[in-house]
Amino acid sequence: MSNLNEYVCEDCGSLLVHSNSLTLDSMKDVHKQLPVIKRKKAMAAESAKAVATPPKPASATAKPSVSPNSLPSPASTSISPPPAPIASVAGAGGSNANTTISLTGNGTNYSKVDGPIDPGFKSKRQQAGTFQGIKVWGPLDAPGQLGIWGTEVCVDFDICVADGACIEACPVNVYEWLDTPGHPASEKKPFMIREKDCIFCMACENVCPPQAIKIFQKGQ
Repeated sequence: MSNLNEYVCEDCGSLLVHSNSLTLDSMKDVHKQLPVIKRKKAMAAESAKAVATPPKPASATAKPSVSPNSLPSPASTSISPPPAPIASVAGAGGSNANTTISLTGNGTNYSKVDGPIDPGFKSKRQQAGTFQGIKVWGPLDAPGQLGIWGTEVCVDFDICVADGACIEACPVNVYEWLDTPGHPASEKKPFMIREKDCIFCMACENVCPPQAIKIFQKGQ
């Protein structure tokens, strides 16, 4: 196995790892341009300024002026009841209202599919539904056939073997692991839950061993 190169961000503490030093340099450049990193730098500067100039203490002799006539009488004082709790609405997946598909079912007679992902799948496949707001392109017959997930960050779940290279390479944490028990290729998949945060650096697509990922620019 090749040696891994590491980089720890001094501003946010994030650890970037890759076996290819040139790819790691590219990831570092992208990481330093992220709005969250710039925001943390600004917040750190403000905190340092606040510590250097602490607020002046209030005068010990200053007392609030209260008029006897402004105090409520016992007869007129009322206690408002606490607000009622707000009910939460969960979707079919149990965590989001924008979920219309299930990861369980009777589809058990399937085998692992070889890559690469079909880049023209959007014109060839029908949308089977959504999972936590992410589009799912069929055919779908869970748990053995899960289709292609995503609109800009697209992963063919039937090809994916859950090696984790895409999750490690992504500088903006687009992916989270999603359990897919019963799938012949792997029982977990990289779910693009933060698809809208993608910066189109192509790192995940370039490092995927079975070539299960396709990144589309917005509008494609």
